[in-house]
Amino acid sequence: MKRIAFLLFTTCLALGAYALPQKEYVVVAGKSISGDTEWMKVAKLLQKKHKAALISYKDSLEEILPALQEIAPRYVAVVEKPEALNRDYVIRMNQLSRRVDADVYEDFLWGIITGYDAQGACRMVEDATKPLVVKEAVATITELSSAKWFDTYAWIDDHEKGVWGEKEHRGAAVEKHSIAPEKVLEQFYTLYTTRHPDLVVTASHATERNLEMPYSLGNIRPDNGRLYAEVKEHKLYFPTGTKRKVYLPIGNCLIANINNTPGSMAVGWMNNARAAAMVGYVVSTWYGRGGWGALKYWLTNSGSLTLAEAVYLNRQDMLYQMQQLDSKMCDVEFPYEIAEKFPACLDEAARRIVAETSIKRPTMDHVGFLYDRDVVVYYGDPKWDVRLQPVSGDEKKLSVECDIKKHKCILTVHTSPDFTMEWLEGEHFKEEHVKALPFSYFFPKSLKNARLAAGQTWKAAVDQNCILVYQPDFKPGQTYVIELDMD
Repeated sequence: MKRIAFLLFTTCLALGAYALPQKEYVVVAGKSISGDTEWMKVAKLLQKKHKAALISYKDSLEEILPALQEIAPRYVAVVEKPEALNRDYVIRMNQLSRRVDADVYEDFLWGIITGYDAQGACRMVEDATKPLVVKEAVATITELSSAKWFDTYAWIDDHEKGVWGEKEHRGAAVEKHSIAPEKVLEQFYTLYTTRHPDLVVTASHATERNLEMPYSLGNIRPDNGRLYAEVKEHKLYFPTGTKRKVYLPIGNCLIANINNTPGSMAVGWMNNARAAAMVGYVVSTWYGRGGWGALKYWLTNSGSLTLAEAVYLNRQDMLYQMQQLDSKMCDVEFPYEIAEKFPACLDEAARRIVAETSIKRPTMDHVGFLYDRDVVVYYGDPKWDVRLQPVSGDEKKLSVECDIKKHKCILTVHTSPDFTMEWLEGEHFKEEHVKALPFSYFFPKSLKNARLAAGQTWKAAVDQNCILVYQPDFKPGQTYVIELDMD
């Protein structure tokens, strides 16, 4: 790498000529926006918002690594045009996030800011300025149908054909209704356009160019930055969003792959539906841990984590578990170059695991963790404070006090009389994809070289931003102390 630009509005410095300042937040001006005045306004808006360092690169995304190692940020946002974004870009960014220091974990929370045009990308930045507490939702999955997280909720059922349900207000009962299968897409369109949700969650089949309803009962498609429901010969266009929201196509194939075009489904959701944050797969879904795991972290102890924190903790959990399987598992690269070829890509991944680790009989879990590790992307500002509202009573089941002084961090964990480990572990949500969760805590600030103090016996994954404690066996009505050392 010959040169990296460190930008302070119009100042360009050669790497190595000056010491880069320590910043919590770094904005990366993508290669495609260099020289584009309107798109550079997006990067500078984000830089001003977070008092961030602003860096760019000339040829390859990997050129930013020396600057990231010197600045050591907690958050990184890439501003890039959709024409420059694809599956491989997301994979490289996921891999880059683990290379700032020597451990296996991701070293910062990151997201991509993009849009149909620069104006849409600016709106994405602005929409993530004020916190959002999610209270209304619409979905095409059954798993959220208890609706306990929401004031209002409606869904198209993906376990019973021709069934939909709703909850009208915070204290209302959840009701189920039947509908003619051919009317399912129109019903989803009606629920979305009349309920104005903060959150949309989908699964079922999808590609970069379409989203199917459950049981393939109709498609939503993109059209130059807009979305429409394909109903018979007609196109029911979705109204332009007037309310910022979160879109989680958490069980959909390919839908988060922008595929180098502003005409993709992902850009349509960000532009037309005004999704200020979106989390999804850039490959076909199979194992499901990356997507469903992120959702499970966000739902469990709801209100305690931002969406980006939930995505981050889930990946740290995956990386820890991979390392526990074998110390070299995190170094194995999945053969994404043939990812669309099933089962050939899985067979090749298994061969690589055997060749590069001590594992001789890879299981579906070995291959699945490897498959999901680098293919889920967060679109949006990774520092946006967007959370679910707490489920009534959950906020009292467990509390954590964090005391940071000099070279010590003391976590004091209190459990209430009605606390249960079942609740902490996620109440069996999507256990076919995600097993019991550990106790997790996202530190209020980065801790340099954080590690368990001498004499601590917790089975824990610790990095500068978080701690995960496995099988802590907390009891109701008790207090526990976790002591960390740091530089």
